[in-house]
Amino acid sequence: MAVPSYWLVKTEPEVFSLDDLRRAPRQTTRWDGVRNFAARGHLRAMKKGDLVFVYHSNAKPSAVVGIAEVVKEAYPDPSQFDRKDEMGYDPKAKRDAPTWVTVDVRFREALPRPVALDEVKRTPALRKMALVRIARLSVQPVTAAEWNAALALARKKPPA
Repeated sequence: MAVPSYWLVKTEPEVFSLDDLRRAPRQTTRWDGVRNFAARGHLRAMKKGDLVFVYHSNAKPSAVVGIAEVVKEAYPDPSQFDRKDEMGYDPKAKRDAPTWVTVDVRFREALPRPVALDEVKRTPALRKMALVRIARLSVQPVTAAEWNAALALARKKPPA
């Protein structure tokens, strides 16, 4: 079996949270509505079995809160064609040449404790993480070393 790649996806918990993913049918959802070309490239690179940190942004505190798994690789994001979808509709997208893609992810687990952005920034092993360097990118790669360091933080007692 291939070694998985690691990723991080951002979501605003009041829009869609880790708990929403946990409650979804079969604990699976389409990760749609991504409208950034760099993030689209990362979605296209995701493979079935890859592991994904779920990060709650615009939260108090913003934090890595759980893990999901890619269960379906990139396919055209249907929201780009839905005129009723105010956030996802793209009038320039063509059905024969879709602009945007999505992947399906399944809930794996909540972390033992959230790893807040401030803690990520203070941790030497995570200082070069895309989460710190490219703060607004909604889908980003995570190295194996960063993945392991973040998991180790999630298992430790929170800083005082």
